[in-house]
Amino acid sequence: MSYTYEAYDVVVVGAGHAGCEAALACARLSLNTLIVTISMDSIALMPCNPNIGGTSKGHLVREIDALGGEMGKNIDKTYIQSKMLNISKGPAVHSLRAQADKQDYSRTMRKILENTPNLTLKQAEVAEIIVEEGKIKAIKTFSGGIYPCKAVVLCTGTYLNARCVYGDVSNYTGPNGLQAATHLTDSLKAIGIEMYRFKTGTPARIDKRSIDFSKMEEQFGDEELIPFSFTNTADKIKKEQVSCWLTYTNEKTHDIIRANIDRSPLYSGNIKGTGPRYCPSIEDKVVKFADKDRHQVFIEPEGNYTNEMYVGGMSSSLPEDVQHQMYRSVAGLENAKIVRNAYAIEYDCINPMQLKPTLEFKKIEGLFSGGQFNGSSGYEEAAAQGLMAGVNAAMKLLGKEQVVLNRSEAYIGVLIDDLVTKETHEPYRMMTSRAEYRLLLRQDNADLRLTKIGYQIGLISEERYQRVLTKEKQIEEEITRLNSTLIGANQEVQALLEECNSNSLKTGTTLGELIRRPELSYELIKSIDKNRKPLTKDVIEQVNINIKYEGYIQRQLKQVEQFKKLEGKVIPKDLDYTKVPSLRIEAKQKLVQIKPISVGQASRISGVSPADISVLLIYLEQYKRKASNE
Repeated sequence: MSYTYEAYDVVVVGAGHAGCEAALACARLSLNTLIVTISMDSIALMPCNPNIGGTSKGHLVREIDALGGEMGKNIDKTYIQSKMLNISKGPAVHSLRAQADKQDYSRTMRKILENTPNLTLKQAEVAEIIVEEGKIKAIKTFSGGIYPCKAVVLCTGTYLNARCVYGDVSNYTGPNGLQAATHLTDSLKAIGIEMYRFKTGTPARIDKRSIDFSKMEEQFGDEELIPFSFTNTADKIKKEQVSCWLTYTNEKTHDIIRANIDRSPLYSGNIKGTGPRYCPSIEDKVVKFADKDRHQVFIEPEGNYTNEMYVGGMSSSLPEDVQHQMYRSVAGLENAKIVRNAYAIEYDCINPMQLKPTLEFKKIEGLFSGGQFNGSSGYEEAAAQGLMAGVNAAMKLLGKEQVVLNRSEAYIGVLIDDLVTKETHEPYRMMTSRAEYRLLLRQDNADLRLTKIGYQIGLISEERYQRVLTKEKQIEEEITRLNSTLIGANQEVQALLEECNSNSLKTGTTLGELIRRPELSYELIKSIDKNRKPLTKDVIEQVNINIKYEGYIQRQLKQVEQFKKLEGKVIPKDLDYTKVPSLRIEAKQKLVQIKPISVGQASRISGVSPADISVLLIYLEQYKRKASNE
């Protein structure tokens, strides 16, 4: 029997990292929002690694924050160690990473959700999406509850028909033994949604008391903290940090794995789902990188509340007895006691090419999607998509222009464009190498790039917006001053240059030119800069980077101009690609399937060649002239 309950503007299905951001965005934009989760204990759950950020993922978190999302603020409250990665390299690849207290992270996010106006939480399993004439009408729970709504955001994570596997053991549960969602997939297929079957995995958790840390390398957090949220300062979030530990696998470990490889469901055929290429299991590493005699293993605390330690780098689906031998072969883990076995998890997700760049399904009006359900992997990728799906669902209902970040504006733009444009046959992971304009899309300037957009959306306050405008002005004024301030080859200057192992001056120059020298910086020339005003660390950082990398930045800005020309060439929605002469058959098929919104997006589709784009450009000019004559 079914019962119809109160109507909502938006229903968000799932309360993982994507669902939390989607629901908060809608509710904060004054829409009556319902978030439905299969378990209240799964809100912002971290079922795998106990950290937020990392290479390229840290960029996503800072972008989420700049747009008005919650992830950055939440990890700043609940971190137990913080570290900026890749600092020996250029600023384009610097990435912030923080270990989280997993329970605290989930609990703190739940508190935010429960106290957000316009947001209602409900524990239930969504079994059906009700669609009439191609439009969303309601969702229906397994218990028969019908909730009418104008938009739905699907953020089901790894719960759809989930199956956890290690060795011959197969449990039909979601992550961490939570209930799987077993009814929604059939409903989605019935309304014409194409589904994939993907796989991911997690390593064992071991008892801290059984570890010999003396055989490992201690890994400390940074003394100088950098918050994820631009609303925070280092002093505001400073706390005592915990250590992580580094050890390595060895030939004994690899021999144990090789001797039992036929018992791994990855190789026995028991697992059918496609796993992530860039986060392989330890058995995959041993097979595919047979020339390596060891692999890094990071021992990371799950939180202040527990003795459970995460064995990073040793994800596995090998049988329990093999796991026992394998982990105990690692230096420092000789007496390790396993608290939770490692496992692989298979789950249903979608082919994301069914989505518009707004993350709305092309065929179903009002149905949006975000997170691992879109074929991605990782908490950060999920949260970024959830935020944008929620924002665009809200914009649609409010009658406002939807938000599509392009590849030159944000890593979020790269992430979503890759998902909806390029074929994804494995869980998608964000990497700095995927961003063509990564020198422009640094983690340190996410606020300057995106806060204005967050303000236009309605998720950034006037006060925060004005702070960014002030910061922007201070940066511009200081760069102008440094580039126009002449400095002579006097004794004081020469002494400083000698002290910094920099070539002496033959003639006068500007302070800007000195900063451009690799061995110098804004801070190092402080003593000879007599008219310097007091500036905050974040402003100084931007001044230094923009002056030092000016040539490279200008080059990328010119590339962006060319990119935007193609992005600006909008393709009419009703264009019939089958009538475009000289377009190859494969290109026609792909263009009909994906329906790109611009020539730029069309150029990135696998199977569409530069020659096809030339043909399309010529046809669009003819199409445009014909339309104007009519």
